[in-house]
Amino acid sequence: MVAHTTDVTLAIDGGAPIRTSPWPAYDNGDAYVADEDIAAAVQALRSRRYFRYDSRPHEATEAGAFEAALCRYFGATHALGCASGTTALALGLLALDLPAASGVICPAFTFAATPSAILLAGHRPVLVECDDELQLDLADLRRKMAAGARAIVVVHMRGFAADMPAITAIADEFGVPIVEDAVPALGVRLAGRPLGTWGRVGAFSTQSDKALNTGEGGFLLTDDATVYSRALVYSGAYESRMARHFTDPPGLDDLSLPLFSWRMDEIRAALARAQLGRLPGRLEAHRRNYDRVAAALGGRPDIAVRQPVAPGAYLGEALLLRLPDGPSAWWFARALRAEGIGVRAFGDPDDVNVRAFWNWRFLFPDPAVTRSAYPVSTAAVARTVDIPLSANLTEEDCAQLVDAVDKVAAALPGRLP
Repeated sequence: MVAHTTDVTLAIDGGAPIRTSPWPAYDNGDAYVADEDIAAAVQALRSRRYFRYDSRPHEATEAGAFEAALCRYFGATHALGCASGTTALALGLLALDLPAASGVICPAFTFAATPSAILLAGHRPVLVECDDELQLDLADLRRKMAAGARAIVVVHMRGFAADMPAITAIADEFGVPIVEDAVPALGVRLAGRPLGTWGRVGAFSTQSDKALNTGEGGFLLTDDATVYSRALVYSGAYESRMARHFTDPPGLDDLSLPLFSWRMDEIRAALARAQLGRLPGRLEAHRRNYDRVAAALGGRPDIAVRQPVAPGAYLGEALLLRLPDGPSAWWFARALRAEGIGVRAFGDPDDVNVRAFWNWRFLFPDPAVTRSAYPVSTAAVARTVDIPLSANLTEEDCAQLVDAVDKVAAALPGRLP
């Protein structure tokens, strides 16, 4: 990639920005959706049959066909389309049948939906510190497990695989189940195995910024028939509809569990199934863009690019940069935005981000106290800059991003007290 600017005056200081067109992102209309995907959704609309539990057999419904396609793609035994990634997580936790108000581990670095799903399932989030690469700190995980946590929610945050072999070994040692929050990493593999198939349950999202985009929606995967049957009932497979999903239904009293109506509708299922066939192309595009930019920015003394736990174990839909400290990251992100790059700093106090755990006031009323309780995670999250990388980025877009980072980084020394 070749530099495109000779103006060293930062846009934040009145100079010309690197780019003037909006940075491609789902919230300004950027979507990896093809005409064939739209046609599938329109066909479902024209069928006038939008509810998965009508008179058709399970396999003849859009939701049933999507779930069968998911099982083939992931090599999973069971799949269940549902209303969102958050409900997929909550269904997985509910289906584990843990004692009420159990302590459930989740990483300090995650989206607010993860602890929200734990609360939704009637349990208590137990945060574990993260390390400099924003991965679960294994020593702190072991401490929290020894204190009595009953399950682990592992999050493959911003598309980077967690260290599943190490985490699985600790979970097995303590005899607790893992639920994978693979919401940010649909399609990523670690050691040849899809994320979301390492734990007892894997939860995914099909929200607008995910690798499958149905606006809202999600699904879960499991090989455990009992977990699957319980999740089905909780999701709303009432009046023996749970049995439609099995050739040999388990002996579950489907009137013994509440119904939360967290099903996926037929229109979203049709759209998701069409997109699933194009998922490899989207993953390839994400990886191509990410590798192009990461290679250009790697090896710098002033900025570190987040590293995966294993080669290729990342989606590539987000580039995370580590700055020396929080104030540096906040200024850096503001300066990049002025250059026309869509970017946020997780800890910026002027841009409240729910990926910063101290902003979860539904759990932590006092942010200052919370930051003090998790000092390592606070420092790691606060100094991280997050740049979304669309699958639709062009080579020119990538070059402009690198130019903008180079331009802003050159001005970083001396800009902060």
